[in-house]
Amino acid sequence: MTTRKGKRAVKKNIRSDFQTRQYMLSKDYELYYYSDLHFKNVNLHSHDYYEFYFFLNGRVEMLIEGKSCPLAEGDIIAVPPGVLHQARILDPEEAYSRIVLWISRESFKTLKLLAPSCAYIIEYVRESGNYVFHFDPVVFNDLRSVLLLIFDEQNARRFGREDFIRNYITELLLKLSRQASLLARPDRGREEKNLFCLVSDYIDVHLSEDLSLESLAGNFYVSPYHLSHLFKEKSGLSLHQYITKKRLAAAKNAILAGEPASSACRDAGFWDYSGFYRAFSKEYGVSPKKYRLLIRKEPDTR
Repeated sequence: MTTRKGKRAVKKNIRSDFQTRQYMLSKDYELYYYSDLHFKNVNLHSHDYYEFYFFLNGRVEMLIEGKSCPLAEGDIIAVPPGVLHQARILDPEEAYSRIVLWISRESFKTLKLLAPSCAYIIEYVRESGNYVFHFDPVVFNDLRSVLLLIFDEQNARRFGREDFIRNYITELLLKLSRQASLLARPDRGREEKNLFCLVSDYIDVHLSEDLSLESLAGNFYVSPYHLSHLFKEKSGLSLHQYITKKRLAAAKNAILAGEPASSACRDAGFWDYSGFYRAFSKEYGVSPKKYRLLIRKEPDTR
């Protein structure tokens, strides 16, 4: 589970200048964070490697194998080798931001041998023809945290760097494959999915209230064990981690809107400011005050 010191990478300059090349320089993997204004469309193309595309911002539609799909923040695209695709920019005045992970055929084959389940995401898109995934924001943020861990490792060059990166990429593929497996069996989990949505909506509305496992289970007349297992299966997070991420996101938005951090944390359900401060710094890599300053300075007009 990715609850480690994973957001430290936001402190580093991980942005890359976009290059039009469609081939890999590395024999294993390449990871890029791009954010561009006045981006010129890249021609329809395919790769000889696996591409995993995490859409962050912009007005963009993706053309894949003749099908067009408008993208929303948090969408993820899995593109196997040989699949024709093209990102079309609908508004060049809006920043086009995304994280792109490339994995070579040989490296993917090795990962599959080590953890066969991680290849399911590719099997799913090939069989279904559905390459674009719309996941819950909490799921997307959890996946992005793994990407930030990879950025952190490749920038820091610490002992065991390559092994850590391989483990994080495997974790990322396993998380993606688990989510794809839920989409592949809609009938089996329809009632669980409805319950998950109901509880998730309830959490959004009652962030400042008691959201303990026992309280939520009682409100929805299910066992704590069932509810705990449900959130682990649907989101990849424990219920407590899910709620904490929701509360942190709410506090972050309030702080960016100008609300003092002390009241933002209370409104989001944190009653101990020191605990909130530690959780916020761990999640976003900086203190609440510094985060607001960094975000306000973030737009890049190059």
